[in-house]
Amino acid sequence: MLTTFFWATCWRTWTLPTSSLSADSPSPCWSLPRTSPLLAPLLSAHPSIQPLVLPLPPHPKLPPGVENVRDIGNAGNVHVMSALSALRLPLARWFASHPKPPVAILSDFFLGWTQELAGELGIPRIAFFSVAAFFASVIDFCWRNLESVRRASTDAVEISDMPGAPSFREEHLPSIFRLYKESDPDWEIVKRGMLGNMASWGCVFNTFDHSEGQYLEHLRRKMGHRRVFSVGPLNLIGLNDVLDRGGPGGAGAGPGGDVLGWLDGCPDGSVLYVCFGSQKLMAREQMEALASGLERSGARFLWVVKTATAQQAEEGYGAVPDGFEARVAGRGRVETGWVPQVPILRHRAVGGFLSHCGWNSVQEAVVAGKVVLAWPMEADQFLNARLLVEEMGAAVRACEGADTVPDPEELGRAIAGSMREDLPERARAQELRRKALEAVEPGGGSSWRGLDEFVEELGRLQKQRM
Repeated sequence: MLTTFFWATCWRTWTLPTSSLSADSPSPCWSLPRTSPLLAPLLSAHPSIQPLVLPLPPHPKLPPGVENVRDIGNAGNVHVMSALSALRLPLARWFASHPKPPVAILSDFFLGWTQELAGELGIPRIAFFSVAAFFASVIDFCWRNLESVRRASTDAVEISDMPGAPSFREEHLPSIFRLYKESDPDWEIVKRGMLGNMASWGCVFNTFDHSEGQYLEHLRRKMGHRRVFSVGPLNLIGLNDVLDRGGPGGAGAGPGGDVLGWLDGCPDGSVLYVCFGSQKLMAREQMEALASGLERSGARFLWVVKTATAQQAEEGYGAVPDGFEARVAGRGRVETGWVPQVPILRHRAVGGFLSHCGWNSVQEAVVAGKVVLAWPMEADQFLNARLLVEEMGAAVRACEGADTVPDPEELGRAIAGSMREDLPERARAQELRRKALEAVEPGGGSSWRGLDEFVEELGRLQKQRM
């Protein structure tokens, strides 16, 4: 059985279920100081995992104390990734000093530099993709064809080696690629890491075969082996029992319980849940347009607004228009800060989700069987929205762009239309939910089998080291 396994989880709080990993000795899990408390419930449920806590090396463009991208927004990605790469030497020293060093490294795809670390240590590295296989296929093509993609950026960029040869407008390509600056030291670290992901011994994806089977097969062909494992949706494999999106308490505690209680008093399928993730804070004009659209729609809604800093609030970011809450009292509710998203989406009263289409939110909507009203803004969100709308058929478009101010009347009509009971996308969302549930069925589900196959491969690595 697998006795030692190294698990890098400092980038995000997504982690793989460990019930299938039988261990004779503790498995080290690398984390950062401020990330460790978020992992505490998961670690207590799986005592065979022991955290290795390493401080984040300083970076001139990161404020002191920042360890997570959600603290500084998507623009800080490159600087966090660069800072994390400085842990390569401390990790190599730790490996050298360990009496029974791990047989493999499993690390987030943003930590592509761990591919080089694994090469130095003579062990395999597995890339964990907390994003879609569709995204991974597109971004790999872009990095490997950087010059030709940039030359074509004024027209449609065709991803010629992917199934169907999809094409994209330049502004819809992942921002981690679009913002690349040649010869900038931080960006060169990002580029090498992204290229290293497809050179990994294997890949693990938080997705499932029914939704992305053709793109998983594409990656297997591209990598030249079958070690591309789909194990999702991970929020269906018990994680929410011990780790609910890093929130302050369980779904029934504090503001979460209050929100769920409000939903209890609403008719089935009548509420639009509005949330744009943990990083996006809208400008005043966007807040006013969204508020007006919600008011014009006539729909019930629960609108979650990210908490603004004092400076952001002074500049109008995240400001709910004066008098809005009074005018929509009874059918609309505004919450500031954290709410338990998974229980909200699964609530019988929620009929739709106005979302930025981050992959975690997409997966949670799929599992809940809810129609998504898509407003992609940055990062991988344009690709996720396209996958949802054009291929899965479980979403409709509302708006796009991080700085776009929608027309309130058009947005109101889109919201009202998305809440219709006879909306075709509603039936497809329910079918997608059924397929997601089937994927994690013990024994026979595609993701269950994928996880079993992954663990079997790790077991073979262990035997080779004995």
